[in-house]
Amino acid sequence: MRYFITLSYDGTNYSGWQTQPDATTVQETIEQALTLVARSPEPIAILGAGRTDAGVHARGMIAHVDLPMSPDEARQLIYRTDRYLPHDIALYDIRPVREEAHARFSATSRTYRYYVTLRKDPFQEARMLRLYFPLDFDRMNEAAERLKDFTDFTSFSKLHTDVKTNNCRVTEAYWQAGAEDGQWIFTITADRFLRNMVRAVVGTLFQVGKGRLSVEDFCAVIEAKDRGQAGSSAPAHALYLEQVGYPEDLYLD
Repeated sequence: MRYFITLSYDGTNYSGWQTQPDATTVQETIEQALTLVARSPEPIAILGAGRTDAGVHARGMIAHVDLPMSPDEARQLIYRTDRYLPHDIALYDIRPVREEAHARFSATSRTYRYYVTLRKDPFQEARMLRLYFPLDFDRMNEAAERLKDFTDFTSFSKLHTDVKTNNCRVTEAYWQAGAEDGQWIFTITADRFLRNMVRAVVGTLFQVGKGRLSVEDFCAVIEAKDRGQAGSSAPAHALYLEQVGYPEDLYLD
């Protein structure tokens, strides 16, 4: 039976989500733990909703797994595996889904958030980006709103990726004040994202907030379809995959 696992992780100590040679990744760590705890003679493979970069975190990642066990047995496996995993990875839930459900291709939306702070905070700086310059967040919101007017985001994509299209449909993009003084959060939701896209968008919005780019200049960057026209990518440690959306009829429970 196929299952969707809901999980979260602090990406600080990992070279991203996806398994890769000679690197510690979130996917590989979970797969090894599941295989060991289940005492499976064959490696248990999982597939995530997306491939977060090194240092990026996730609060609501979804991964699918095929297990020869009942939902009750699968829940017990997830409970025992969660206890075995290191402190920076947590498995929250497992739900049976239709056989054709796919964590990556069945997703209808993904939401990321980027966290910044304008003041020194020893409890937050490792998880947020400390900024040393003022920003015009109203102007940045004007520019962010314009992301909805475009579909080709080549200017915000990592070069030489293996995707067939750079088209994405952005449905929300905005900055809002955080819970504590000096904190700001950028939320962006789309049907899909390109490699490095959110960090490139944030880095370019910083240029708008500094007054180095106008809203029209920001749109021109997108229209150029040239990564060299956009700003530098914002650091990875302040980026979180918050949520992945799916059609409800995929779930069997």
